[in-house]
Amino acid sequence: MAEERSQRKTRVGVVVSGKMEKTVVVRVETLRRHAKYGKTMRHVRKFKAHNEGNAARDGDKVLIMETRPLSKEKRWRVVQVLEKAK
Repeated sequence: MAEERSQRKTRVGVVVSGKMEKTVVVRVETLRRHAKYGKTMRHVRKFKAHNEGNAARDGDKVLIMETRPLSKEKRWRVVQVLEKAK
């Protein structure tokens, strides 16, 4: 079981919205190089993640892991809060 879980995708991001019950919106930033011009660009994606016990709040840095579909848009869950917001 632990081997299967280690193969799941994980992302580190910042919580931008915690207004829902047991759900947070996590902003994940990655740097990508432009295919033609080679310039490094910031690529941003937002994921809805399951937040059991409402542990993560706005501004927190969190680790999210891919999971089974929990709702229409929720396919990720918060594994741990890496850094609390100030």
